[in-house]
Amino acid sequence: MVITTRVRRATEDSDEARGQPTADALSIGRRIRHFRTEAGLTLGELGERIGRAPSQISVLENGKREPALGQLRDLATALGVTTDDLLDPSPVDARQALELEVERNQMSPLYTSLHLPHVKVKSLPQDALEAIAGLQRQLTTMVRRRAATPEEARRVNRTLREQMRTQGNHFPELEKVARDVLTRIGYDGGPLSQRQTAGIADHLGYSLHYVSDLPSTTRAVADTKNKRLYLSHDDVTGHDPRSHLLTALASHILGHSAPADYEEFLTQRVEANYLAAALMLPESEAAPLLQRAKKNREISVEGLRDVFGVSYETAAHRFTNLATAHLGLPVHFMKVHSSGTVHKAYSNDGLPFPTDPLGAIEGQYACKRFTSRTVHRVADRFSPYFQYTDTPNGTYWCTARVLPGGDFSVSVGVPFAHVGWFEGRETTKRSASHCPDPACCRQAPDDLAQKWEGASWPSARTHASLLAAVPPGVFPGVDTTEVYTFLERHSSDEE
Repeated sequence: MVITTRVRRATEDSDEARGQPTADALSIGRRIRHFRTEAGLTLGELGERIGRAPSQISVLENGKREPALGQLRDLATALGVTTDDLLDPSPVDARQALELEVERNQMSPLYTSLHLPHVKVKSLPQDALEAIAGLQRQLTTMVRRRAATPEEARRVNRTLREQMRTQGNHFPELEKVARDVLTRIGYDGGPLSQRQTAGIADHLGYSLHYVSDLPSTTRAVADTKNKRLYLSHDDVTGHDPRSHLLTALASHILGHSAPADYEEFLTQRVEANYLAAALMLPESEAAPLLQRAKKNREISVEGLRDVFGVSYETAAHRFTNLATAHLGLPVHFMKVHSSGTVHKAYSNDGLPFPTDPLGAIEGQYACKRFTSRTVHRVADRFSPYFQYTDTPNGTYWCTARVLPGGDFSVSVGVPFAHVGWFEGRETTKRSASHCPDPACCRQAPDDLAQKWEGASWPSARTHASLLAAVPPGVFPGVDTTEVYTFLERHSSDEE
């Protein structure tokens, strides 16, 4: 049930697209050499049988040229095998697998860029061949990790956000997975109970264990060998215990494997969060509720939150999943830190988000006139906050809340033409944003700039992440040593 960006992007119905090895000149050549040696023939003897010089056979065996179809048939007949035997891309033994791996790596752009000599693998002893293959693997891994710079992370974020916009942030395949899971546990409507949530874990064969020493860099740890899922005691008292549990289970429901790169890691995280929300606010229940609310002109994130007993942020996220697909509404979503930096963002309604030169939004400063910023200055944190904002792309209406703890706000909005369906449309609060014009809120007024430019020297509070690359590792940001020590400790407790 793996649903990844790679699967959604794949349109070719080929072996390569399905992740299967394909025959190439190198694998065919190695097959010819294997069957020739097995038949006890020299290069000259095989050449005589098909009317070719020994040097031409050698070129074929070294993978420098792929045989034509007629020549391939002649070779198969001369060797007493079929053409399918020669075209089979799988190595005949472990030695040949290593040879093919090393040869292909030596033909890669990475190896070529290093200007290293080409090694003849045929004559190498087994231990030397294994050492070279191991070094090549480590080199590839190091290059991938080095490539995971903040620029790479922002590029991946942008690409994924564009895909979400194209689909209206609605993924039918994930919705279907959620429906199937809920059917298996006997869900029959209303808020998903904690007992039903635990039933999903039981259906997957996992036992739940709430501990006080969960590694600080994790929200959950799965012991996939013994089918044990560890969560923090804090989730029971401080947060919705269903959310972290479902997010942790989502990766197992979707059949995720260890991510090969940052793009796959981020894609898996988005999919897991989406599926968790689709389980807590099922499409079959939430979509009709929103459609009724639209008919009555009383759409509200609070209504979605209260009916399903979820957090405001979860309800806001889920609203963006369903608003375009089921209500025909273009929307935008922002999660903004009190400092003004954008933590998460989504839009298919044209709201002018701040971007860096790479087109990334995350980490940029939202306009001080946006609802997501002004809500931080509102004293009443209990009532929903509504605001109209005039922008260079038109007028937008937004509703926003500051999340518990006060560090982040979440806002959801639509263009003015669609505000008539929402509660809070009568608000008189209004703001005007001229961003991305620097004079709007990022550039000091001329009189202050003339007075203080060159006469001030602020000491910046620089975040460590400003200079750091994306955390290395299979799961970026997770201390694997801490995780393994934790699992070992709890594994010993069970023995």
